[in-house]
Amino acid sequence: MDGRGSADQGRPAGNTGSGGRKETGLFSGGKEEIPEEKKKGSPEAEPGEVAEAVQLEVTLGPEESLHAVKVLRLREGDRVVVVDGRGGWYEGEIAGVHPKHCRVVLDRLVRDHGRRPYGLHVAMAPTKNGERTDWFLEKATEIGLDAFTPLICRHSERRQTNPGRLEKVAVAAMKQSLKARLPEIAGDTPFEKLLEEPFEGGKFIAHCYPGEKPHLKELVTRGDKVLVLIGPEGDFSHEEVEMALAAGFREVSLGRSRLRTETAALVACHTVALVNE
Repeated sequence: MDGRGSADQGRPAGNTGSGGRKETGLFSGGKEEIPEEKKKGSPEAEPGEVAEAVQLEVTLGPEESLHAVKVLRLREGDRVVVVDGRGGWYEGEIAGVHPKHCRVVLDRLVRDHGRRPYGLHVAMAPTKNGERTDWFLEKATEIGLDAFTPLICRHSERRQTNPGRLEKVAVAAMKQSLKARLPEIAGDTPFEKLLEEPFEGGKFIAHCYPGEKPHLKELVTRGDKVLVLIGPEGDFSHEEVEMALAAGFREVSLGRSRLRTETAALVACHTVALVNE
């Protein structure tokens, strides 16, 4: 849980809702069953988005509740934002303060908040230093990422990731960047298995072997779904590249520089985002 609009985690931002109350980003975790919304009208939404007036109550989980009470020091009546990780951006007021179960009464909903016109799935070999994988996922979530798959390759130096840790990183980045949708994080997936999974859209593999390869930006179609494979520090094996090409992937360049795994993956994310600006 981050202060809305604040660059420092845990600090309430200066933004206020009606009546000068604090308005702080929260995350419900998507674990609570949200009751049927009762529409009351259509308040003004952000440009390009449609808001609904709703009347419903949710209870935040223990971790979010503790952060709200002990770190952000929220009190009853404070205006808050709750996102569900599935595109729902809710606004409302704290109705009950408790370090294990804060109650929030929600009165406004924007569905598919910040929805992008394209889809992006990055399958990246986990880095030897796990913090570099965390760094990529954090920054990619801020830029815009729909799915992330830890890709286990022949030259992988790390073959196991911590799903719980990755989810926490993505949640924090989602809130910090004022998004409402979490990327789907798959389990550790062998290279061959990923190639067998169906994907409708542009499929690309970035590798460092010599040869003429078009830049990713030249092949990405605006508004399309994109899947990009990024290899480990030792790159994909020749056999893996051939397997990917046989499975319909196209080999691409990410520029002239030789990039770290996590940097290459982030460049791919940024490239796709720029094409869709």
